[in-house]
Amino acid sequence: MTETLTAQGAPATSPALEWFEAGVLGLVQGLTEFLPISSSAHLRVVGALLPSAADPGAAFTAITQIGTETAVLIYFRRDIFRISRAWLSSLIGPRAEKDAADARLGWLVILGTLPIAILGLLFKDAIETSLRNLYVTAAMLAGFALVLGLADRFGARKLALDQIGWGRGLALGFAQALALVPGVSRSGGTISAGLILGLTREAAARYSFLLAVPAVLASGFYQLWRHFGQFGPIGPWPTLFATLVAFVVGYAVIVGFLKLVSTRSYMPFVWYRLALGALLFVLLGAGALRP
Repeated sequence: MTETLTAQGAPATSPALEWFEAGVLGLVQGLTEFLPISSSAHLRVVGALLPSAADPGAAFTAITQIGTETAVLIYFRRDIFRISRAWLSSLIGPRAEKDAADARLGWLVILGTLPIAILGLLFKDAIETSLRNLYVTAAMLAGFALVLGLADRFGARKLALDQIGWGRGLALGFAQALALVPGVSRSGGTISAGLILGLTREAAARYSFLLAVPAVLASGFYQLWRHFGQFGPIGPWPTLFATLVAFVVGYAVIVGFLKLVSTRSYMPFVWYRLALGALLFVLLGAGALRP
């Protein structure tokens, strides 16, 4: 029997199966985007385990992140509005003292976005091809689990959000850029760096959310424009459905995650990353997954 293949070489799926897989991947995106466990790694792995066994691709990952970042915009709407207003005021005249910290935070987010924007464009081809190899993903999951564990154990955890300076802001931007490699985790890289630089757990998490907004939204809309009409293994309407699922689930995760980190350590995520990385190496070595 002749098998129909997609452009990527994977078996073509029925419309119903495509929608089901899109829903599953949207759920995974929503559950993992804000946790320090790498949403791109989970999408890559879960995609390989679904019936179509297809990598959903960098475009699908970036577009569904629009859903989770919309959840950030809604949850932090007051903070974002206040920071944006103070930043705009700083452009047109002297800042009121009460707005100075918010204006500086706005500039820090802009500064911190530059590394991921520049490196993302410079290494675009590698990000979409060789760096999506599952051996790389497994190594990053395990390696950066150790980074997160050490940061959580030895970080001073004294600084609040308004105490981030220019040097720390740029360092956090480069930490976010590490997430261009699946398995690192954007929130994991930023939170780890925040803890190493002395931020409290909650301050590191909140700054991670705010720092992600411009970079992730820009990446998502860029990929939407670039791949419009050619979305890869998953078509445009199922991709939209996955994005909506990611938004709903992501909003619930934000609420729970911020409550969790205000009272608990990040060690459960460290152990989870180590276990998942080890499992991936086993599955790859046994031939159950293709790199």
